[in-house]
This record gives sequence, structure tokens and C-alpha cells, in this order.
Amino acid sequence: MRKIVASGKTVEEAVRNGLKQLQTTEDRVITVVLEQPSKGLFGLIGVKEAKVELEELPDAYDQAEQFITDVAGAMGLTVKVSRSDSKEGLLLEVEGEGDLGQLIGRRGQTLDALQYLTTIVANRYSDKPVRIVLDAEGFRERRRKTLEELSDRLAGRVARTGKEVVLEPMSPQERKIIHSRLQHHPFVRTFSQGDEPNRRIVIALQDRNAKERIGE
Repeated sequence: MRKIVASGKTVEEAVRNGLKQLQTTEDRVITVVLEQPSKGLFGLIGVKEAKVELEELPDAYDQAEQFITDVAGAMGLTVKVSRSDSKEGLLLEVEGEGDLGQLIGRRGQTLDALQYLTTIVANRYSDKPVRIVLDAEGFRERRRKTLEELSDRLAGRVARTGKEVVLEPMSPQERKIIHSRLQHHPFVRTFSQGDEPNRRIVIALQDRNAKERIGE
């Protein structure tokens, strides 16, 4: 957050000058009038300009990035966070030197937890819901491909044997990947069972005649 003092012949002009310096809009700052304008003796000399103090409101995404940087720093990591848009929300991509695997954790569990906390931080500073997707070293894309390959392999097993498969507990985001991958499969269906954080995906035959249609 930045704080500046600006001046002008009127309070309005002082505010405009301050907004120009900050390159922002009036709804993104807190304005405090420090001095009202006044005229000097006989209105001719000693004119006193208006002075205002403008303080930027915290930006949700700036705060999110700072939170990630602070957490990484506490883990002995120096990172850089870049922003881009994604279908699921604002993507914050973490890059840096050192073992970023610390931020990812086993099967992305640490990354998921950090994403959850980062989303909470961002929403504290936003007047509308903010969705954050946190990634590090391209982990999300690698994990997506792994889950899709797993989905195809297990769907084939279920189609051959007729026996349903229950997967290990996964996050809602990972379950969504598997549901989407198999939603149009000709022989199997998917559904979730159990409660968070132990909710699991089940892959089962679509119906009793599925095995007959695949020749078994």
C-alpha cells in the first residue's frame, strides 16, 4: 500500500492530482483532507492550497502474492509469483530457486492447502468473491495428465472385469478431473462417496448390460 500527500487549488483538484500520481481511481483509496484551501490577505497574497492524504486500499491479488512469498520465505525459499487468467480463476504460478517440492508436497497436498489459505487472504481484501488457482513448476498440468491416464486405465479394468474400483481420497479439484475424463465413457460411470477430506471416486459399470455390449 502507498500513501501520498497531494495539493491543489481545491480539495477536488488535490484529489485528482493524487490519483494521477498513484495511477488509480477514487474508489481504491482512502482520502483524508489535511488542509482546506484559503485565500491570503484581501484575497490577493498568501494563497493556501488544499492538501489531502491518499492511501491505497490493499489489492486482493497483491496481498495473495505477498502471502505466498512470505510462506515460501519462511520455508527458506525465494520465489517469484506471476499472474494469468484460467478457466477456474486467477492462476498464480510460483517459480524460484531451490526445492519447490516443499510447496507442492505429496501429491500436491501442501499446494492445495496453500491455495486454500491464499484464497482466504485474497477474499479478505475484495468486495466480490475471488478464486485463486495456485501452481508451482507446472505441477497442476502434470498431475492432470497423470489422473487422466489413471482414469483411462481403471475404466478399462472395470469394463473388462465388471468390478467397480474405489480410488484413494482426493481433493474436489482432482475428483473433477476424473469425473470429466470419464463422463462420456461408453461403459463406465463415476460417482463420489464419503465425506471430506476422505471423499473418494468410484468407477463402476454403467449398467448390468454393459459387459454384454463389450463382448464378455
